Amino acid sequence: MSLEIIILAAGQGTRMRSSIPKVLHQIGGKSMLQHVIETAQKLDPVKIHIVTGYGSDEVREKTTKSVGDLSKNIRWSFQEEQLGTGHAVAQALPGVSNDATCLILYGDSPLVDAETLAGLCRSTASLSLITTKPECTDGLGRIIRDTQDRIRGIVEEKDATAEQKLIPEINTGIMACKADLLDRWLSGLNNHNNQGEYYLTDIVAAAVSDKESVHTETATEPERMMGVNSCAELALAERVYQKIVAQRLMREGLTIRDPARLDVRGDVLFGPDCVVDVNVILEGNINVGKNVVIGPNCVIRDSVIGDHCQVHANSVLDNATLGEACEVGPFARIRPETTLADQVKIGNFVEVKKSSLGVGSKANHLAYVGDSSIGHDVNIGAGVITCNYDGANKSQTVIGDHVFVGSDVQLIAPVEIGDGATIGAGSTITRNVEPGKLALSRPKQKTIDNWRRPLKK
Repeated sequence: MSLEIIILAAGQGTRMRSSIPKVLHQIGGKSMLQHVIETAQKLDPVKIHIVTGYGSDEVREKTTKSVGDLSKNIRWSFQEEQLGTGHAVAQALPGVSNDATCLILYGDSPLVDAETLAGLCRSTASLSLITTKPECTDGLGRIIRDTQDRIRGIVEEKDATAEQKLIPEINTGIMACKADLLDRWLSGLNNHNNQGEYYLTDIVAAAVSDKESVHTETATEPERMMGVNSCAELALAERVYQKIVAQRLMREGLTIRDPARLDVRGDVLFGPDCVVDVNVILEGNINVGKNVVIGPNCVIRDSVIGDHCQVHANSVLDNATLGEACEVGPFARIRPETTLADQVKIGNFVEVKKSSLGVGSKANHLAYVGDSSIGHDVNIGAGVITCNYDGANKSQTVIGDHVFVGSDVQLIAPVEIGDGATIGAGSTITRNVEPGKLALSRPKQKTIDNWRRPLKK
């Protein structure tokens, strides 16, 4: 039997107190809805149906962009009025094949794993659902069982008696059901409850009444089943997610000095024998080679780092490519479109932007290199600036191999420095320098005799 998945993503999330649709709030650098879609796709469904409501256009536009090719497998439905979960599912059901198994997920429950869902979908029962026993059951529907421990129904907390509120087992909302039966049960729902809504959970009692088989599975990690309805719950889900990611990376061989102080906000890949220190933030797509050490308080975004590199404390790498055995920082900033060849050293308080540095070149401290092409074995002294912007246009600085640029030099682009040239300290270079030549632009030093320092009156 084919699998089709319905994701409910229509709610505004009033408790978030935000104009952003709830499912677009992020966990680990991705929207909650994107997490759910990526998990759903691992089950290889024929189609993913997403029901939107509040901020529908924004949800659809941003989600389509973020999931890329996965959007080809998505069918969108719109719930004009939020009349309950049962009503929301009914908006998508006309697009689901009658002979399909229908799995129902939630756009604000981003931590559910594919393995748990796959187990649910393998059930042969007419209706299967996931329950769990969290530490706190506030606001959650309770599972009603008979004396033989068979499920008889679900009662929402606002409709529950005092005795029912003591039940520790709760409904996660995740269900798998034969589509034709789901259609029949949804058509029989009513809104005779304290919230005046059409509850999807009422189909459990309908299935029991029809003597159809109902199967439950208990999730052993309740924290992964949580739904996010407030900023506090969003922060809690973020911590749970980061714990999951850190545990996976450590299983794969990454040494993390303190897993509670690592934030991964994208997709990362580490080679063997790498070490990540505390308070590191990894964003976007990151590929790290072997024997790499990342120091504390670093931010790395959309970058490739070669084998045997060291990124020292408080450095920022953004859309950069590092060759092998490079050394960056501390307090260095590597900006987008920068490529460092092997054995390049970028030291403290050096900023590099949209530039390439050849093998063995170094800028050890207090320099700005922008829009530049630098050869191999070049020394960039302290206080060197490539003056690449004239207020309207950016221009290139080209530096050949084996060039020595002394301290406190300004290179006024566009300018070319030939192979083996030397630029004397304190110079302002406005014209090209020929290979092997020494270029100076500073005035001669003067000593004034009989000079008196001014005195305060």
